[in-house]
Amino acid sequence: MIKQPEEIALMAEAGKLLAQVFTHLDHLDLIGMSTMQVNDIVDHYITQDLQARPASKGQYGYAYALNSSRNHVVCHGVPSPTEILQNGDIVNFDVTLEKHGFIADSSKTYLVGEVAPAAKRLVQVTYEALWKGIKAVRPGARLGDIGFAIESHARKHGYTVVREYCGHGIGREMHEAPEVLHWGKPRTGLTLREGMVFTIEPMINQGKAAVDTEDDGWSVVTLDGKWSAQFEHTVAVTKDGVRVLTLRPDEKLGD
Repeated sequence: MIKQPEEIALMAEAGKLLAQVFTHLDHLDLIGMSTMQVNDIVDHYITQDLQARPASKGQYGYAYALNSSRNHVVCHGVPSPTEILQNGDIVNFDVTLEKHGFIADSSKTYLVGEVAPAAKRLVQVTYEALWKGIKAVRPGARLGDIGFAIESHARKHGYTVVREYCGHGIGREMHEAPEVLHWGKPRTGLTLREGMVFTIEPMINQGKAAVDTEDDGWSVVTLDGKWSAQFEHTVAVTKDGVRVLTLRPDEKLGD
């Protein structure tokens, strides 16, 4: 569970490359694109431009370089050539990348064209909730502090937090200990120590927290059909705080 400084340095290199993937996506005009087209662009960019490996491809039998979760899809959405992104949609792209044997994991929810104020607000609050969780990370803090910070912010704005899916330790494997819940009580759960590396990836719903899995066996959707948003970063516990290994160029610690 504890990574050595040289291992974290390699994970930071993978994280920096993954951040470049999202910078690449930022320049796309998503309106009218299929989610499979976006997948193929990401796959090519990771393998050819970055000389890295899309870590989700082949993991648990999954065939693609990303998850694309649109509107009421909470997570694990499967890219499709017939799913066309429309003006007004929101879509989360969840991408993992492996370099030098270590994996980085991050996701971002995009606004497609002109998005309704209620959907914009959901996306903004979800992003804020991610950073509330990140700011709770430091040696001696507890995992429950992270979940409490996230859920408190979501509930303050009238939203709910999906409980069935959580963040996770990460390193040479995609999923390692510990599980990082996005809800919880302060001063409960595992005590954080320098060298821990894990993801924080809250899924925030407009309506109820209940979810279901579609017939494809992957796509998780809200049970009430209302929209959901998600953001994710891979973070490392440092001597005196937190380092966001997948920080994008347009972000800074403290956003």
